[in-house]
This record gives sequence, structure tokens and C-alpha cells, in this order.
Amino acid sequence: MYLLWVIIVGGLIGWLSGNLIGRDVPGGVLGNVIAGFIGSWLGSELLGPRGPVVGGFHIAPAIIGSIVALLIFFALARGGAFRRR
Repeated sequence: MYLLWVIIVGGLIGWLSGNLIGRDVPGGVLGNVIAGFIGSWLGSELLGPRGPVVGGFHIAPAIIGSIVALLIFFALARGGAFRRR
């Protein structure tokens, strides 16, 4: 039951992050879950464990980390600084 709760909260974090930056996360529900997991890890590394914990995720760092991870992903996906003109 705990694993299901972690997947649901991770998906909600990824979905919320995508909505905050105004872009759809590629991969649908699975993409949202992956973005939530990566964002949680990245946010915890950058900001440390802060704020309330839901489903094993520190919510504020997870959302901020997920936004950063998605922005990096979208920059790399479209070529970003690596695109030749």
C-alpha cells in the first residue's frame, strides 16, 4: 500500500510541476511519476529536507526540484545551448 501511495504522490508532484511551468510532461502518467521522483531527489540534494512530508516526499523541495529537472529536460530536448545555428 505504501508503494502505491508513493507512486500517486510522485505523479501529483510531476503533474503540478508541469502545470506550474506551463508545459505537458512527456510520457503522460509515467512521465509525471518519473518527474516527481527525479524532482524529489534533486530538490532534496539542493535544498535538503524541508517542509511537510507526504508519501515519503518533502513537498516543497520535491516541487522545486521537479520544476528544475523539467526545465533542464525541455532545454536539452529542444537543443538548448547545444543547437547549432
